[in-house]
Amino acid sequence: MNLVIRNAVESDYESLVPLFSQVHDLHVSLRPDLYNAHSNPVGQELFEQQLNDDTHHIFVATIDDDIVGVIVTKVEEIAENSFVKARKVLMINSLAVEEGHRKKGIGRKLTEYAFDLGRSLSVDGIELGVSEANTAAIEFYESLGMKTKSRKMEILFD
Repeated sequence: MNLVIRNAVESDYESLVPLFSQVHDLHVSLRPDLYNAHSNPVGQELFEQQLNDDTHHIFVATIDDDIVGVIVTKVEEIAENSFVKARKVLMINSLAVEEGHRKKGIGRKLTEYAFDLGRSLSVDGIELGVSEANTAAIEFYESLGMKTKSRKMEILFD
């Protein structure tokens, strides 16, 4: 397997739509009360805005020029206030590997690539959100050394 990780470019958009949809569809299936079903959750305009925004970094994994994975990150600066200290973090906003290529180390390589980016940008840490119901993702991130930082809790009313 000749895996290459590179910066995403505008012409990657059509190939990425199915990957973005896979992630969104998972979220919809886990929490239909929160997420709307949508055939294209990331519009081309948003994708291009992210590519042209210096705080966003989008990388694709390719095998023989076919896109098989994507990771979307964003640098966020948290200002100090009376409650929290100033921090600079790299947020992983999305990670997706094409269904037929899962369990081959592609997600791990993309995430480690993001970790290397974070180190090069001198961020204080890397953070992401993951649904409690997505146990496979939680196990994956824990296998990379990530730990739970906080937890959101809720009570739903009919």
